[in-house]
Amino acid sequence: MEKTVFQYHHELNGLEVLHAQYKQQNFARHSHEGYTIGLIENGAQRFFRSGANHVAPTSSIILVNADQVHNGQTATEQGWGYRAMYPTPELFESLTDGIGETQLGAPYFEKAVVFDPMLAKQMAFTFDLLTSEKSILAKQSALYQLLINLITRHNKRSFCLRATSRKPQLVTALDYLRDYYFENISLTELAAIANMSPFHFIRQFKAETGMTPHVYQTQFRVNRAKQMLRSGLAINEVALAVGFYDQSHFHRYFKKNMGLTPKLYCKAVSV
Repeated sequence: MEKTVFQYHHELNGLEVLHAQYKQQNFARHSHEGYTIGLIENGAQRFFRSGANHVAPTSSIILVNADQVHNGQTATEQGWGYRAMYPTPELFESLTDGIGETQLGAPYFEKAVVFDPMLAKQMAFTFDLLTSEKSILAKQSALYQLLINLITRHNKRSFCLRATSRKPQLVTALDYLRDYYFENISLTELAAIANMSPFHFIRQFKAETGMTPHVYQTQFRVNRAKQMLRSGLAINEVALAVGFYDQSHFHRYFKKNMGLTPKLYCKAVSV
């Protein structure tokens, strides 16, 4: 059985994401304006790229550069399943601006198929998060860290990270995140406030706080929620007041953070 699920993320520079299971599908030679970055989940795919044919088995990563001619078909009788995203060169350039000693620009991936278990695990996590998460900050953080890791590990041209120390700007962004913790803030907003590229912002933020911006925001929301619950406010009111989308979303993060549900917390603090 063949199936495809397509997503278009306006909040991620128009990122296109595809989840597909194919058996008979045979893609003719074509190209995309964006890169093709795919994770083979089962089976194997055969495809043409860079003047040669390649086979990508289960758990391997497919890399096709922007505007690069390629095709695709199954390499097994059972077909193949994969998840893929198509980031544009402009998205890569916006991430790498100021990342090294010289302007890096959009990357070039020399290898068509790579075997990188750490990156494959991160890709699977990111695909899952893009499907289920509503927070722009969470989605941007996961995607940008994935793309940066992809560049640093597999871009043909290596680079040296520029040492930066911009603590005053970082404090301004931290203050903004705390003041507007209940808003659906984006990573690009926070990076702009700190006058940093998204990559440098995440790097500096984590070095300063030990957390990603999204984890920090969630922790701050849970702390505020605890204060509100102790004051006697209803759980559903608190969930929306601190920026969670609904009560189940709040329940999941509260339990992950505290080890107990909001209902049990309310019962404990009311004794």
